Amino acid sequence: MGGLEYTRGLHELDRGAYAYLSPPGTWGWSNCGLVVSQGQALLVDTQFDLPLTRGLLATINRELPEIAITTVVTTHANGDHCWGNQLLDDVDVIGSASSAHGMAFEMQPEQLASLSGLEAPDTPLGRYMRRHFGAFDFAGIRVTPPSRIFRGRLDVSVGGRQVELIEVGPAHTDGDVIVHVPDAGVVYAGDILFVDGHPIMWTGPIDNWIVACDRIIATGARLVVPGHGPVTGVAGVARFRGYLEWVADRAAKTYASGMPYWEAGDPSAVPDSYAAWGNPERLVITMAAAHRALGGGSPDLLEVLAHVANAEPGQVVGNDR
Repeated sequence: MGGLEYTRGLHELDRGAYAYLSPPGTWGWSNCGLVVSQGQALLVDTQFDLPLTRGLLATINRELPEIAITTVVTTHANGDHCWGNQLLDDVDVIGSASSAHGMAFEMQPEQLASLSGLEAPDTPLGRYMRRHFGAFDFAGIRVTPPSRIFRGRLDVSVGGRQVELIEVGPAHTDGDVIVHVPDAGVVYAGDILFVDGHPIMWTGPIDNWIVACDRIIATGARLVVPGHGPVTGVAGVARFRGYLEWVADRAAKTYASGMPYWEAGDPSAVPDSYAAWGNPERLVITMAAAHRALGGGSPDLLEVLAHVANAEPGQVVGNDR
């Protein structure tokens, strides 16, 4: 947006607010943020594995050698935003209480490694997991929850500069947090915002997610850094909000009709205006959560992921049965 290239690395947005971008922004390739003032820095999220997080920290040290990271904010409990936290265990790590609790119930690194490594079963699910997660190195990760938790809102100072942490979950996950830097006109949205890719709703309800988008728009921020994808503005948030409204409407109708969540999440149902977004099969996950919020059952995660694998464009539904 505005000449900002979507390339891997550290990009200055405005007044010492930076985005660390990780194209292509698909599964696991997440963005981070950095807010700098008077030699101190607040880091928004870490990367999916230790090598990637070391690369992030090396880039910061190389390009901004005069600063020291004094605070880390974890936007939510998904591993691609926090599994590098252990490399910063000597600084203040802040997150919502719900995220800190949720980290213990996420799929753990060794579990994900077994599902996506070379020994993963030769099934649609195994192939899907290898295809999307096989590039990551989950060895040696010690899941490290925030050392400081909050609920609702917390204002923190970074070198005398105010940064607002706002809990907007449950939405994408139970404890989503956005980070607002008022004097730079920047919001780091975590996975409350996906750009050019279909989002994933693990918990919902989706109405909360729509309200979270409204809260981002209400900040008046000029630039919004999504959890995945290129930097955008409030117009991009509004477009994403429209997608969520479509999902909410489809979920209500399909649940009322008795349609199972995996059929409700059929990628072919996506409107043309969103058809170019990546990973349309992830709509299955979102519909599973949306139906659950409406009173449906709670399917096993591996069951949901098996349906996701079968829904991926080019796959044959049911060929692992």
